[in-house]
Amino acid sequence: MYNNILVPISFDADRDSAGAISVAQQMLNDGGTIRLLHVTEVLPAYAVHQVPQEYIAEAQVNVSNRLEELSSPIAGCVTEIANGHAGRAIADVAAKHDSDLVIVASHRPGMQNLLLGSTATHAVRHVHCAVHVLR
Repeated sequence: MYNNILVPISFDADRDSAGAISVAQQMLNDGGTIRLLHVTEVLPAYAVHQVPQEYIAEAQVNVSNRLEELSSPIAGCVTEIANGHAGRAIADVAAKHDSDLVIVASHRPGMQNLLLGSTATHAVRHVHCAVHVLR
């Protein structure tokens, strides 16, 4: 099936990260790699000075720890944290690691998604490989 699967992980309650990981495990060839990616949005310039640096550092450690908890029971699983716009970062990481499948856990779209778009929509439009959207 697939040798190099990218699974973006959002810790939002309405995202089914466990389901996306399960689908990735089912679709992975023996000896393949699952890459769990969390994208941290960049703070706007006006807010950077309002947030203590210790808080930002602690948040990065917490994200790293949570990714490790998710990845540790999965053979062939690696983790990565990227900074920036989620959709663009997913496309960039997929290209950088030559992913052959991206599995995105998406929320149910509402009216705001018709106007603004979503991370899953961005991934479907801009990722160079197959994209599986899980709802």
